[in-house]
Amino acid sequence: MMKNVQKSGPSLGLVIVLVGFPQISESIFTPVLPQLQHVLAVSANQIQLTMSTYFVAFAIGVLVWGQLADYWGRRPAMLAGIGVYLVGNVGLLVSTHFTTLLIWRLIQAFGASTGSVVTQTIMRESFTGVRGAKVFAKTSAAMALAPALGPLIGGIMQTINGYRGVFATLVTMAIVVGLLAQASLPETRQLTTNTPTVKQRLVVQRLLTDPVVWGYGLLIGGINGALFSYYAEAPFIFMTHFGYSAVAYGWLGLVLAAASLLGALIVGRLLNRWTPEQVTGGGLIVSMVMSAGLVGAAALHQATLMIIGIFLTFFGFNITLPNALNRALVGYEQVMGSASGWFSLGYYLLVSAVTYGMSWWHNGAINRLPLYLLVLSLGMGLAFWWLIRRQH
Repeated sequence: MMKNVQKSGPSLGLVIVLVGFPQISESIFTPVLPQLQHVLAVSANQIQLTMSTYFVAFAIGVLVWGQLADYWGRRPAMLAGIGVYLVGNVGLLVSTHFTTLLIWRLIQAFGASTGSVVTQTIMRESFTGVRGAKVFAKTSAAMALAPALGPLIGGIMQTINGYRGVFATLVTMAIVVGLLAQASLPETRQLTTNTPTVKQRLVVQRLLTDPVVWGYGLLIGGINGALFSYYAEAPFIFMTHFGYSAVAYGWLGLVLAAASLLGALIVGRLLNRWTPEQVTGGGLIVSMVMSAGLVGAAALHQATLMIIGIFLTFFGFNITLPNALNRALVGYEQVMGSASGWFSLGYYLLVSAVTYGMSWWHNGAINRLPLYLLVLSLGMGLAFWWLIRRQH
């Protein structure tokens, strides 16, 4: 016996807003990192912790809000998460010390994670069949663009009113998103009397002993970690070293968006000729070669060549990423909700570790990011080779 609490689904526009605001919240920080370093009198390595620690709280939040969405319902969990996100943004706005800034950043990330996990749950419940495929395709395009908009918005607001202008923008965004959700977000959870109980311990044990989960999880976490390592390090390359303005730096985010969109477009065509494993490996080879070229561009101190190298490196990553996401949890359909939550927790922690590695290795030299991307590419290539060997 099954009863729908709310039969109508959310609009596509609302879905895009809810899934996009967490990513904008992460990348909008990047143009103000050099200014925050100066104002708070900390090292570049310390200020980059605001990027890497974001994903620790985000990973925990994905698991917590996913569980609360099952207990409370999708709408209450979303509204509560946005409320926590608003509190974190207000805390950032009034912070005057690095430690308190970092604490409020963690609270912000914890709240923002509801936009990732709860929105995806709502989408799977509300849109199915051909309509569902179209909605997920449009949402994926928006997710590719959202992180690129963050640096641009942040650069403009910093130019107008400094780093507090960026934090005020985050507060405003939280209020607007909260009001939209309050006014328009329906409850999509279905109440049923015969919902099976999932034994979480068994799900975790199965995930931890599955080489496919480990192999593709390393690729997903590594690629996203590479992306946010770029966002943590790039301001010090293009703004501090090459003298780009905050707005000019912000426009560089569109380079990564273009790489993501082009990679996703190419994947569809490549899969008509190659197996998913061949496409995944091909993308990694492109990233290895192009990140090596990026190292050479850094040695020549050529900003334009570095931008081209960054585009081509992430183009390769974005050929690999869709296949890794699609194949990571094949066979977990009966426990997909729980498996997705634990899997997301794992790879977000990996994203945090990879991003932290970049901040730990930072020394002001412009070749550090290219070398880091090369090492990550080689490491992911080895992980994928190991996975293929295990499967065959």
